Amino acid sequence: MALNNNDPRCSAPVTDLVILDFDGVVADSEVISLGSLQSALKDFGVVFDLPETRRRFLGKSLNAIKADASQIAPEGKWDGFENHWHSILFERFSKELVPVAGVADFLARLKADGLPYCIASSSGFERIYFALSVMKLTDHFPCVYSAQQVTQGKPAPDLFLYAARSMNIAPERCVVIEDSPYGILAARAAGMRSIGFLGGQHLAGSQKSHRQLLLAQGAHEIVDALDEITFEGQAHLQDRV
Repeated sequence: MALNNNDPRCSAPVTDLVILDFDGVVADSEVISLGSLQSALKDFGVVFDLPETRRRFLGKSLNAIKADASQIAPEGKWDGFENHWHSILFERFSKELVPVAGVADFLARLKADGLPYCIASSSGFERIYFALSVMKLTDHFPCVYSAQQVTQGKPAPDLFLYAARSMNIAPERCVVIEDSPYGILAARAAGMRSIGFLGGQHLAGSQKSHRQLLLAQGAHEIVDALDEITFEGQAHLQDRV
């Protein structure tokens, strides 16, 4: 069988851009996010336990969440859902949100190495920037991309491709760090290498099963902490798109 030479696994692992998912990779927010989502869904008549909420919605955009949940409750019922969920979520963020362990050191290492990075998140800009402000990380992220900027969110590749194109980097020169299976699928569809990340509090006690899930979706490697991540090097500027 002929090898697919366009598969990033068939080329040297040279990195020109690190694309970071936000929730669960930069912000240790998924426990808060999933818990507040579970509460908001219950208020709108859709009841899931926390493991099912995580299985269904981890890494999905708001529109994808509503589309999934509307299979149980009528679509017209969702007027005001975003505001209701965010009122619960932002209140908890303001009191409880912290960065993922090791984020500051990881960003410092990327900067020292001259390696560009950005956020590409299923979350909206309001949520991302509120969370960055709470964590006092806003100045560390000049480049932020949201599913609000593309037609289809994860697991479609649109967001990652948009981020790479905006930063003038070829997809095969990008590495995506993701905690969700939808994000790993999106990276794979975009032709990017992916690192599955298990360091968020929301995966405590389920790392083993989640590791297998991320590998099954195409993650090239799995790490438990950001300080485990290394990069082989950067391509020359002329190799960029």
